[in-house]
Amino acid sequence: MRKPIVVGNWKLNGSHADNESLVTGVLSEMADMADMAAIDVAVCPPFVFIPQVEGLATSMSLGVGGQNCSEHDSGAFTGEVAPGMLFDVGARYVILGHSERRAMYGETNEIVSAKVKAALAAGLTPILCVGETLEERESDQTEAVVRQQLAAVIAGNGIAAFERMVIAYEPVWAIGTGRTASPEQAQEVHAFIRGQLADHDASVAQSVRIQYGGSMKPANAAELLAQPDIDGGLIGGASLKAEDFLGICRAAADTVGN
Repeated sequence: MRKPIVVGNWKLNGSHADNESLVTGVLSEMADMADMAAIDVAVCPPFVFIPQVEGLATSMSLGVGGQNCSEHDSGAFTGEVAPGMLFDVGARYVILGHSERRAMYGETNEIVSAKVKAALAAGLTPILCVGETLEERESDQTEAVVRQQLAAVIAGNGIAAFERMVIAYEPVWAIGTGRTASPEQAQEVHAFIRGQLADHDASVAQSVRIQYGGSMKPANAAELLAQPDIDGGLIGGASLKAEDFLGICRAAADTVGN
């Protein structure tokens, strides 16, 4: 069975005081929940807060990641952060290809693939985001869009690279809008993603963890996580409130063994 993974994407939020309150709140509850060992849990704060959060999380099973990284290791790239730098300050995950990066900053499938390659070389676990916009869904382009996003990463890194990655399906129309794909809609795309990987290697396809990343909350987490191909969540707004984030973690832990 694939081990569920829940990751909080804090986006452009946080302060030293808020971070300490949030992380200590999460950790204190996790310490009292024996079933938390059955899942992987991580948070991805803004770059400047990674050392602080990593320091708070050192004694617990709470992973830390970055929200993006450069495809370059070093050089004249003002404002960029290399994957090796993330690893050096304690990050072990990195979110790549998030829809906001693709839409706002022009990241192409090829750029995302190059970032995946650099992240893997630095020892990070990429969380590869794929998903369609509302316009693409309504024009029946979901599968074509996701296929292209995956194909670029497979072409640039090989199918075996997915053994060291996590995939997050994020329907763009459900991020920060309050809308959520139904469990059936989410499962359909998750199964499609696994099928695309299986066309190259069935073993890799069965082992890779695929998160749902479209407005998962405590109220809908259990139903989404009950789907056979949904292996966790990439959590946005709900990750900024300890009790909401923990509620999703509890739902993920409850799926283990069921």
